[in-house]
Amino acid sequence: MEGTLWAFLPALIAIVLALVTKQVYVSLFLGIFVGAMMYAGGNPLNAMFTLFQVMSEKVGSNTPIIVFLVVLGILVVLLQKSGGAKAYGDWAGKKIKSKGSALAATAALGCLIFVDDYFNCLTVGSVMRPVTDKFKISRAKLAYIIDSTAAPVCIIAPISSWAAAVAGELEGDGLMVFISTIPFNVYAILTLLMVFSLCIFKFDFGKMKKNELIAETTGDLHAGAEGNSDSGAEITSNPRGRVHHLIIPVIILIICCIGGMLFTGFFYNWDTGLIGSELQSANVIEAFSNCDAGMSLAIGSTFALIIISIYYMIARVVSFKEITGSFTEGFKAMVPAILILTFAWSISGIMGAKGGYLDAQSFVAENLANSSFPQFLFPAIFFVLAGAIAFATGTSWGTFGVLVPIAVTILGSSGTMVLLTVSATLGGAVFGDHVSPISDTTILASAGAECNHVDHVNTQLPYAMSVAAIAAVSYVIAGLCACGASGVDGARLGAYLVGRAAELAAEKIGEYSLTASDLISYLGAAFLDLQTE
Repeated sequence: MEGTLWAFLPALIAIVLALVTKQVYVSLFLGIFVGAMMYAGGNPLNAMFTLFQVMSEKVGSNTPIIVFLVVLGILVVLLQKSGGAKAYGDWAGKKIKSKGSALAATAALGCLIFVDDYFNCLTVGSVMRPVTDKFKISRAKLAYIIDSTAAPVCIIAPISSWAAAVAGELEGDGLMVFISTIPFNVYAILTLLMVFSLCIFKFDFGKMKKNELIAETTGDLHAGAEGNSDSGAEITSNPRGRVHHLIIPVIILIICCIGGMLFTGFFYNWDTGLIGSELQSANVIEAFSNCDAGMSLAIGSTFALIIISIYYMIARVVSFKEITGSFTEGFKAMVPAILILTFAWSISGIMGAKGGYLDAQSFVAENLANSSFPQFLFPAIFFVLAGAIAFATGTSWGTFGVLVPIAVTILGSSGTMVLLTVSATLGGAVFGDHVSPISDTTILASAGAECNHVDHVNTQLPYAMSVAAIAAVSYVIAGLCACGASGVDGARLGAYLVGRAAELAAEKIGEYSLTASDLISYLGAAFLDLQTE
């Protein structure tokens, strides 16, 4: 079953079970076990050995990320104990007078924290949650804003862990190529525009509309779903806390994380795996490209924790005893997220998103290389395919690693078409990341908002699908124009695809219940019809 379509079965089982049963842990574990059974040829004993081997590999390789999450959990507890978070909430409550302003402020803060999506999800959630709660904004809506301003911002920010990850997959000056893709990353840009549009005009649809109505009328911010918080007892805030006790630590954390990226970029030797005295990069841009994102965030956050702890003790808002107590509380708060992440990484590992085990990578590579689709459709095809792989594997970065080299191999390392295709791949990976219940970013957005995870996935799905439908058609038009066609021809083709997808969807769903998000499901069939004609 290695290197075949069956390699995606574990993810399919996990996703379907999670959506049906609402039990994320059990669903993910069963998906991993099914994959291990497939790899072990049906031998249960070998399957168990394979299962724990994959888990140990994934936890080991992602230890810096786990450290980073634990440190962030500790910092969030410290921010609450210092009174800084409460003071900011009180201040924001006086300055922010409406629900729309609270939503817009949350989105703006999400855009400002562009260094890393993990950092973004947990920081924005902990800071803005008291403000959004005051205006009876559902936790699902908060989770959506967090999720939609995390990865989309990081994927169009030249200085971020995502930029470093993508640059590492590109030949030559990877970072400059990444910067060139930013204007063409339609999904990320449209997602950010949609977030601010929803905040300003205050309209919702799908299950999100129901959740918002329940939150506004009854005050139940979870809309009947069980929250995703395991923080234990309520944390007591220092009444002497001020707004700067929140702002200064956040600035320290950002500076330390960026400093960690520069440090590893300049001094981390990938061959030896050690920090040396010789420079590994010639300039700052190259240092960002060469950095180890996970290690950088772990080192940066640890130094930030030390500095912030000293700052709080000097300011006398948190005692040494309270700081040491925060370690246990912070770790406990992160346990659910770490557990789900461990399972999500493991299911990606058993599938072989980057090769090995069931080797889904080989299946994708072979089928793309032998495809007969016309070249102008490649950006749209890679967008849809990246979305499917990221949805199935739960990893955007793994999707980059699979598809970007394939795109460069098929289309060459330069030219407008390869630039469009790489941009589409990046956008598609973010889209798949958004709609996948096993995505690390989606999981952390739920954790940051203290929202039920499955509820977050269900409410975000129609929004992400609507944007993805527009992005897919845009890439068809852009691909046609890149191949020498006129803008009029591109517009005609886009209109045909949208119309045909709508016709196919209407036949199955019905005209009156049809929404924009339904189109993405039938674009593939519309593509096939186009190829036939």
